[in-house]
Amino acid sequence: MGLFCLLLSIHSWANTNPVILVLGDSLSAEYGLPRGSGWVGLLQAQLKQDSSSWTVFNASISGETSSGGLTRLPLLLSQKKPGIVIIELGANDALRGLSISQTDANLRRLISLSKQSGAKVLLLGMQIPPNYGQGYTAQFKALYPALAKEEKIELLPFFLEGVATRPELFQPDRMHPNVDAQVLLFKNVWGSMAPYQNILKQTGK
Repeated sequence: MGLFCLLLSIHSWANTNPVILVLGDSLSAEYGLPRGSGWVGLLQAQLKQDSSSWTVFNASISGETSSGGLTRLPLLLSQKKPGIVIIELGANDALRGLSISQTDANLRRLISLSKQSGAKVLLLGMQIPPNYGQGYTAQFKALYPALAKEEKIELLPFFLEGVATRPELFQPDRMHPNVDAQVLLFKNVWGSMAPYQNILKQTGK
């Protein structure tokens, strides 16, 4: 009876919340890229290829901070009613010198609001260059796995894995990944969505 109820719950969740909400910054907003060529577009293409009923709503904005995302999230949750929320924020907090504690509080609130809405959460871990100071850099890196563990959510340890150390995968500004990097970013995210693969492949028929 317990297993039946669990399967019924998963089936209901998947069919009533077929939206993946991506809340990110320029790394997810196709900054400097041809429209539709970013990793979020590749995610939507993969779902379509799998004949999945799920769709992706990209709410990413270039320059977005964790506080900016927090301001926008409640309305997005209310309007889109996502089943999965992918959070890719925090890098601009560091660029603006925001304290680790404030970024932690904002991300924690983003996660909490998403969970309260009934959505599953995938947090994309970020890292910053060592020129920000060893202490700050180390604390920033440790922030994401700590949050994921405490909040019991899925984590991609480092969103730019396989990209960050390759200059040829960046635009001339040396900050934003180019078109060639998007496939790698997509693969990083898709791999971290493994716990949801069976649900995502449901056609809704």
